[in-house]
Amino acid sequence: MIKWGFIFQTSVLIILLSAVPLSGQEKETETPGKAAGALWISPGAETALYSPSGAAYGAGLTLAYGRGASLGLKTAYYSDLENLIRVLEFNLLLRFYIEGGASSSGPFIQFLGGPALIFKLESSTALPAGWGAISGGLCLGWRFLFGKTLFIEPSIRGGYPYLAGAGLSAGLQF
Repeated sequence: MIKWGFIFQTSVLIILLSAVPLSGQEKETETPGKAAGALWISPGAETALYSPSGAAYGAGLTLAYGRGASLGLKTAYYSDLENLIRVLEFNLLLRFYIEGGASSSGPFIQFLGGPALIFKLESSTALPAGWGAISGGLCLGWRFLFGKTLFIEPSIRGGYPYLAGAGLSAGLQF
């Protein structure tokens, strides 16, 4: 059976990554980590251990404001390959770049929290919440900045009601 959701998510990830320039050339005398602005938007692909039988895969979108520290909103939708659950997350995020100051690249630590709507597709699924749960977690990642506006971010996270997760996003900062 063809898993259209997985194929769609993989295609989106490939398109996002193909938009990243392969040369690390910077204009004029930029300082790495200094961005043109503080507003950023980032779509990405993620996986999280929501399903009792394995990982759930999905895509998300983040919109945030700030340099050195950022405050924003993140939403993500997950689906497992066994068709047991679907999860829709709405998170408030608070991010701190480890280098601090006006940095908007390099290693970061991010706190996430908000509601997670869990839709069980089989009644035998044993999840802590039948319809929804308060989600909370900690994310560690690295922002690789290309020029002043384009970036890629690999990240890992742990929390509740998921156990662990990982993601890769690409985005723009203005």
